[in-house]
Amino acid sequence: MTTVEATLPAPRSRLGPLARAWAFARHHLLSLYSLLFFAYLLLPIGVVIAFSFNNPKGRFNYTWQGFTFKNWSQWNGVPGLTSALWLSLEIALVASLVATVLGTLVALALVRYRFRGRGATNLLVFLPLSTPEIVLGASLLTLFLQVKFALGFISILIAHIMFCISFAVVTVKARLIGFDRHLEEAAMDLGANEWTTFQKVTLPLIAPAILAALLLCFAISIDDFVVTYFNAGNRVTFPIFVWGAARVATPPQINVIGTAIFVVAVTAMLGNVILQRRREVRA
Repeated sequence: MTTVEATLPAPRSRLGPLARAWAFARHHLLSLYSLLFFAYLLLPIGVVIAFSFNNPKGRFNYTWQGFTFKNWSQWNGVPGLTSALWLSLEIALVASLVATVLGTLVALALVRYRFRGRGATNLLVFLPLSTPEIVLGASLLTLFLQVKFALGFISILIAHIMFCISFAVVTVKARLIGFDRHLEEAAMDLGANEWTTFQKVTLPLIAPAILAALLLCFAISIDDFVVTYFNAGNRVTFPIFVWGAARVATPPQINVIGTAIFVVAVTAMLGNVILQRRREVRA
């Protein structure tokens, strides 16, 4: 082989457009799959957000007819929408707080202690997660009617706390299973009692899981329709209002409220992630 031949670059294989496209897809298959997956999940949400700026000519907000900010400035212009929204927010706030507190205590008991009926308690915790909502709603309605309990705010609150506790237990329990008990033992060796150890060591370490359980319970509660419909009586929550309005009209204000709830939920989630990362950096 001559010196000239040795210095010449090897000829590059000529690939057709289809071959180049296949090579690119093969090397970026996971990225493409992830993009398509998230696009599939976010497309309906994008439609909801886009149609919150729609200016429909009739009663139904199904076709794009023009851009406007009127829906946002007059978000409470639909009769009954404001009261239904505030009722859903009140129930979701109270139910998520109560369910998170009770779920955290149940998770601590299931992970930390051995007691009679522990297996049955685990089974009961997972039953609301596996039972269809229509069965839960009908069963609770039957219970309320049997004990002659008036349907309304309290019945909705009891129903929401009931199915939210399971989500709180599962979320906090997952964090407690991987919890290092030696940290608590070290605190108690240094003179801290049980309450001080829980307040200064245990609670700060499981706080991200508790916050995640709180946000999850709030989102599930404010979004629930089936169980609420069975046990609401004459009270109208936001999902029930949307279902009732959809039979005669779909005002764009519904999209406005849905967009606002989505933005608040995503902001809270990102805030939780940022808070956890800052704590990890400090640690």
